[in-house]
Amino acid sequence: MKNNSSATQVSPPPISSALAPSPPRPGRASGLPSGLLWGFLGVFAFSFTVPFTSIALGGLSPLFVAAARAVVAGVLAALALGVTRQRLPRLAQWLRLSIVALGVVVGFPLLTSLALTTSSASHGAVIVALLPAATAVVVVVRTGERPGRMFWLAATLGAAAAVAFAALQTGGAWQLSWHDLLLFGAVIAAAFGYAEGGLLARELGAWQTISWALVLAFPVMLVLTIISVLASPPHATVTQWAAFAYLGVVSMFLGFFAWYRGLEIGPMAQVSQVQLTQPVMSIAWAALLLGEPLTLVTVGGGLAVVACAALAVRSRGRRGAARGGAARGSSARGSSAEVSEEQR
Repeated sequence: MKNNSSATQVSPPPISSALAPSPPRPGRASGLPSGLLWGFLGVFAFSFTVPFTSIALGGLSPLFVAAARAVVAGVLAALALGVTRQRLPRLAQWLRLSIVALGVVVGFPLLTSLALTTSSASHGAVIVALLPAATAVVVVVRTGERPGRMFWLAATLGAAAAVAFAALQTGGAWQLSWHDLLLFGAVIAAAFGYAEGGLLARELGAWQTISWALVLAFPVMLVLTIISVLASPPHATVTQWAAFAYLGVVSMFLGFFAWYRGLEIGPMAQVSQVQLTQPVMSIAWAALLLGEPLTLVTVGGGLAVVACAALAVRSRGRRGAARGGAARGSSARGSSAEVSEEQR
C-alpha cells in the first residue's frame, strides 16, 4: 500500500472534539446530588449529639462523656484502618490532622459536655447554629478566599444574634453565662476541625481523615477517661448508656464518614449549607426526647442565627461560583485564540 492511502492515514481529531469537555463524573456534574445526600446524612447523625449528650450526662460525668466516647470511636477507627491497611499520612498531614483532632475529637465534645451540665439542649443547639458560618469563615481564611462584604456582614450578624439570644436567656440580666462561653468555644473548635477535615478528606479520603484524627487523639483521651473513672465511677441507666454509645459510635465516628464524604465530593460551599438544618433538628429532638419547651425566644433565636448563617454561606458560594465562571471563561477565550492562531 502507499503511505498516503486512506487505509493507513490517520486523520487528526477535529478541533471541536478536542476542545469538548470530558464526560461528567457520576454524582458530580451529572446532576446527581451525592455530595448533598452524604452531607445531609452526616448532619442528621450529628443532630442527635446535643440531646443525647444531655441524656448521657444524667448519669455520667462530663469528662467521661467527652473522653470515653473518643476512646470508643478510636478503637473502631484503629480497627478500620488496620483491616483496610491504610497508608500512614505524611508529616505535614499529621500536623493538619492534629487540628482536626483538637477541634472535633477533643475540643467540641469536651466543651459541649461541660456546657450542657447547666444549659438546656435547645439552648445549646441555638448557639451551635453558628457553626456553618464559623466553618465558612475558617475555610475563607484557610484557603485565601476573598468573599464580598455581604459574607462578613452576615457572619457578624449571626454572631451578634447568637450572643443576644444567650444574653436574653439570663433572665434579663444581659450577660453571658459560663456555659455560653463554653458553647462559643466549642463552635470555634469544631469550625477549625470541620474546615481542615474537609480539605484533608480530598487527600486522605473521607473516613480515613476522621479515623486518623481519632487515632492521633487516642492516648490523650484514654488517659482522661481513666482519670474520670477514678474521680467519679460511672453509674448510669440503660437509656443513658445507650445515648453514650450513640455518641461514641455515630457522633464521633460513623457520622463523620458521611459528612467528610459529602465535603470531599462537594461542592463544599453547597454541602456546608446542609449543616443549617442541624440546629432545627436538634431543637426538635430536644422537645421530643427531653420534653424541653419550644419558647418563642428559642425558636426566634434559632431562626435568626440560621438565617444569618445561610446568608453567609450562600453569599460565599455565589462569589466563588462567579469567580470560577470568570476563570473558565478567560481560559476558554485563551484556548479559542490559540486555535485561531494555529489555523492562521
